[in-house]
Amino acid sequence: MAIKVGDKLPEATFMEMTVDGPKPVTTAQVFGGKTVALFAVPGAYTPTCSARHLPGYVDKAGDFKAKGVDEIVCTSVNDVFVMGAWGKSSKAEEAVRMLADGNGAFAQSLGLELDASGFGMGKRSQRYSMLVKDGVVAELNVEQGGEFKVSAADYLLGQL
Repeated sequence: MAIKVGDKLPEATFMEMTVDGPKPVTTAQVFGGKTVALFAVPGAYTPTCSARHLPGYVDKAGDFKAKGVDEIVCTSVNDVFVMGAWGKSSKAEEAVRMLADGNGAFAQSLGLELDASGFGMGKRSQRYSMLVKDGVVAELNVEQGGEFKVSAADYLLGQL
């Protein structure tokens, strides 16, 4: 069963690239006591993710902050090195925190796993956006099929 508005995020550990190398970070550390705009993509460097999804959140980072969002987080079922490189090459480092869900445990625990085996990508995350307040889901927007609408930065901003 998929997570829903009002649910607490499950405990999970992400990997994050830092200046000192890869470091684990838990959901409690990321979401506890903060308002976080979280969005997930099926894969770093994929066309929609790189051309529209991540850039939208980078471009609107100031708008999110002005509406009370403490942090913007992007997660994907990719390894920490890929997420770090994608953040750097996209110039997202100052605006968006890039967290690797390398084994897909977070996506699976949310009930938002995607089987992209037909594309040679294995198990991934569905594309979604979420507003999380102190670890509790306040808004949840899951895309249908191959769409890119409700997980976009502008859509989530409109819910604030």
